[in-house]
Amino acid sequence: MKRITLCLGIFLNIFLFAQDTSTYTTVTGIPDYAVLKTKMKLDDVVTKADVPPEYPGGKDAFKKTFAEKMDVIDVKSTKINTTLYFIVEKTGYVRYVKAISDNKQHAQAAEVAIRRMFVKWKPATINGEPVRYLYSFPLTLKKY
Repeated sequence: MKRITLCLGIFLNIFLFAQDTSTYTTVTGIPDYAVLKTKMKLDDVVTKADVPPEYPGGKDAFKKTFAEKMDVIDVKSTKINTTLYFIVEKTGYVRYVKAISDNKQHAQAAEVAIRRMFVKWKPATINGEPVRYLYSFPLTLKKY
């Protein structure tokens, strides 16, 4: 009986104190995964990291530069939601740009704007090592 109790205690402690190794989520959990896997190379890409990728000058500089590079499009609907995805590689360069939207014109304009931004990012890191990071950038276009 003592052996069974000891074995059961050890067995339960293994599960109780085991560390979760999946703290850096993979892309399979994002809503647009089915579309992205056909358009991007998603091997060893993460969506969370110890230090996320950083555009030179920060997030506000990224938004300002993106707005300057994006073409103005004529829209007929009152509101368009688009999610722009791209991978910041270990080297800091952006690859595999894909926009998901109901409005094809807006999606293409967003993709072109990112491709016009020839800037090296500071890559994301996990445990001090650079990783491939799937960056998502939500866009909303409202017509007044």
